[in-house]
Amino acid sequence: MPAIDLNCDLGESYGTWTLGDDSAMLGVVTSANVACGFHAGDARTLLDTCAAAAASGVIIGAQVSYPDLAGFGRRFIDIAPPDLEADVLYQLGALDGLARASGSRVRYVKPHGALYNAVVHHEDQARAVIAAVTRYDPSLPVLCLPGSALHEHARDAGLRAVTEAFADRAYHDDGTLVSRREEGSVLHEPAAIADRALQLVHDGTITSINGKPVAISAESLCVHGDTQGAVGIAQTVREALTGQGIDVRPFC
Repeated sequence: MPAIDLNCDLGESYGTWTLGDDSAMLGVVTSANVACGFHAGDARTLLDTCAAAAASGVIIGAQVSYPDLAGFGRRFIDIAPPDLEADVLYQLGALDGLARASGSRVRYVKPHGALYNAVVHHEDQARAVIAAVTRYDPSLPVLCLPGSALHEHARDAGLRAVTEAFADRAYHDDGTLVSRREEGSVLHEPAAIADRALQLVHDGTITSINGKPVAISAESLCVHGDTQGAVGIAQTVREALTGQGIDVRPFC
């Protein structure tokens, strides 16, 4: 039976500002990429998110990012690799503490936003992220784009590199994500997104923004929680997958 993990970015509310419906999304996804306070998420939000994930049986991943609250972690920062390594270690330790206090623990690591895109090609920053994970807990898998620098450095370091795809994001022909600054970068039609998820699992491809099939091998599928109708999209995707006998389950 084919299987796929369904992950989502959660814990991104801050103070009185609420983003997404984490409670509803935890009833749909199997893995939660929880913010670590650098791009979003205050301490109370992160603690509550970890507790809710633990109660729902959803595994917790640390979504590490640049220190960029004002930009929601979506702006590239030319940070020195030793500083980035320390920042990632700091975020891992903080979220893991909150997760353990909630009866769970951090089970994997995924970069967020601009950092995620940067470590596709930025060798030094990719090495810094992997160095931090290796120093903190080398048993932690790293969720990453197939063929990225992060993917390669994770494998070189002996870490488990878990490849993922995005059901609701547009791709270039080379398998990289279309920038959110470009029109059509984010998909919103639930049925179309579900069809892309099925195409990924059955055929190992996803259609690029130019209409070309792009080969992608992924163990996890991401649906975003900060788009309009996000919960409905996630539910449609999961129902489409399970409706065709695909086992939706955590990758670790």
